[in-house]
Amino acid sequence: MSTSAGDSLDGGAAGTTRPPGPVDGPITPQPTNDAGASGATSKSGTPRLQMTGISKRYGAVRAIRHADLEVYPGQVLALVGENGAGKSTLIKILSGAVVADTGTITYEGREVSISSTSDAMALGVATVYQEPQLFSELTVSENIFLGREIRKAGRIDWSVQNAKVVELLALLDLPARYATAVVGDLSIAEQQQVSIAKALAGDATILILDEPSAILTDAEIEVLFRVVRRLTTSGVSVIYISHRLDELFRISDDVLVMRDGRTIDTYPITELSVRKVVELMVGGILSETKHERRIDASATPRLELVGLGRHGEFHDVDVQVRPGEIVGLYGLVGSGVAEIADSVYGIDQADTGHILLDGQAVQPRSPRHAQRLGIGLLPANRKQQGMFSFQSIMFNISAGHLSLLSHLKVWVDRGKERAVAQDMIRRLAVKTPSENQHIGAMSGGNAQKVVLARQLVERPQVLVLAEPTQGVDVGAKEEIHRIIAELADAGTAVLVVTSDLPEAIRISDRLQVVRNGTTTVEFGPDATQVDVLAAAAGDVDHPPSPAPTAPDTQSGSTEHSKEVS
Repeated sequence: MSTSAGDSLDGGAAGTTRPPGPVDGPITPQPTNDAGASGATSKSGTPRLQMTGISKRYGAVRAIRHADLEVYPGQVLALVGENGAGKSTLIKILSGAVVADTGTITYEGREVSISSTSDAMALGVATVYQEPQLFSELTVSENIFLGREIRKAGRIDWSVQNAKVVELLALLDLPARYATAVVGDLSIAEQQQVSIAKALAGDATILILDEPSAILTDAEIEVLFRVVRRLTTSGVSVIYISHRLDELFRISDDVLVMRDGRTIDTYPITELSVRKVVELMVGGILSETKHERRIDASATPRLELVGLGRHGEFHDVDVQVRPGEIVGLYGLVGSGVAEIADSVYGIDQADTGHILLDGQAVQPRSPRHAQRLGIGLLPANRKQQGMFSFQSIMFNISAGHLSLLSHLKVWVDRGKERAVAQDMIRRLAVKTPSENQHIGAMSGGNAQKVVLARQLVERPQVLVLAEPTQGVDVGAKEEIHRIIAELADAGTAVLVVTSDLPEAIRISDRLQVVRNGTTTVEFGPDATQVDVLAAAAGDVDHPPSPAPTAPDTQSGSTEHSKEVS
């Protein structure tokens, strides 16, 4: 049985001797079904697995309020929902990583208990995650049978083990020689197929694919779909999780929709469209009041990205942000939107296109260089990239500004450092007894404000905010939104990179969708969640209707700048 993320690995291949060479022998590929869906008969016979009345609470947060799920042999069941809908928690319960508070799980007609990943694997439930959970230094064979090696007289029987691996690789259309190939030498798509082979080696009857296409190219996605069709033809049940809704119509039989911690219903794929799925996910067209801001559309852009690209991550990105304007970049997992922010700040350099500041071409070589150019960044992963967890609030605010806070550029002026920290704490309404408190002891929202405060010590001309309210409560989110609006009102050009769609719509003057690594559709301030999410998921057949424009305000129109299928 396959090992899921977070499992302990006993045994292993360390200290063993690898076979002398690759396994030879031709492989005859199995026939594939190139139909749009899996080709299996949906909902026929008795469900292989049923989850009924599932709920899960983390303290005061109800991650799942009530969830029901059933999957049949040979069925591809798509599981969809917005971020925070409860999908991840439900899958963690099924895979044994988390135990449900209430509810029952039935497998092939009998009630079962899944209290650990071992319980799930014993039932035949295997999960393949977006990032392959493999050891890059070991061979394919060693990874697949890690902890459950085939032994003879106390030693690993390499010939038998490799023969079984070759059989699994044939099912996935991979050559026999890969059995002894080092995993680190394989492509990401091939590593993902190895992860599937590892699941099948444990006689998996239910395969959970968690965002499997997010890191794959179009050609690699086609390979993945062929593998899924082949598995369902042999009777394996597949639960397919993806934000790329257009994919569902090529691979799924049915779609289970989650919203606000509840499963809404299961729908045959033939009765749905991308837009209909989006409407089910968000509960209709939602609107929120937002502060109307007037932008001088004739002003020279403070920040402009022209045909920006980085090999393998994003390409042909065109963005303009004027002084005092908030522009949102929204994309689903794997769209490339996060990598764009890193390039603007000099963490990773773009290799095509241009970055312009007030019309002048610049090339940030590092975060320090970007800061000198007047660019600030609030990183998405604040714990790893933005915080010194064991240091004080004062230290975290002053870090990166020592030349400004130093005396004769020799030593830090502690009085000035303290005054700046206290001023930022007051301006950003950071809740803390003292500037000396360790940031690691603070709530997520207050810690986020401290990281933001560091970027505001020397007010940047351009501020890039990556997931600015990720992991913070509603109250802190409102305060951060207020701070962002005040910065824009003071003339800062703000670029918000976020996967939180309601947030993107609420705070942005203009919103651009990033799909397949490039900017595609632009929306004005009247954008709806349904329109934006449909565009991000691949609905290019129903462009939103244009709204009227005003000469001295930010355009409310929406237009297709590019089409990406």
